[in-house]
Amino acid sequence: MIIKQLSVFLENKTGRLNEVAGILGDAGINMSAFSVADTSEFGILRLIVSDPDRALQELKSAGFAVRLTEVVCLSSPNEPGALARALNILSSEGVFIEYLYAYSMDNKSANIVLKPENIQKCIQVLQDHKMELVKASDLYKL
Repeated sequence: MIIKQLSVFLENKTGRLNEVAGILGDAGINMSAFSVADTSEFGILRLIVSDPDRALQELKSAGFAVRLTEVVCLSSPNEPGALARALNILSSEGVFIEYLYAYSMDNKSANIVLKPENIQKCIQVLQDHKMELVKASDLYKL
């Protein structure tokens, strides 16, 4: 249930995101999901990739500041209010979410990548409430 996510520090200048995409593409590593949080000077690219350990090494070898972070991926109906229901459950159980991002590949479901403060508690709460978690092996092969 725990998924390895890459977090890459990027200077805010033309071509940096393209460099990451090119390095991963040349290595045959697929990007399944990603998000960029930025300021005027730098950004943090968060990625779910097909081979996180190899991607870490490839990017480090190219001089990028990168680390692996553990996250959880929740599969939710792609409908109004579904995210609010999931977040209400987590909040009512005292699970603090540091950040999240989501993506959808169809009109039926959406995957929500969550970075909780306490990953084990988050997983337990979601399982206790019969919410569907995405397995790392399923996400990496997308």
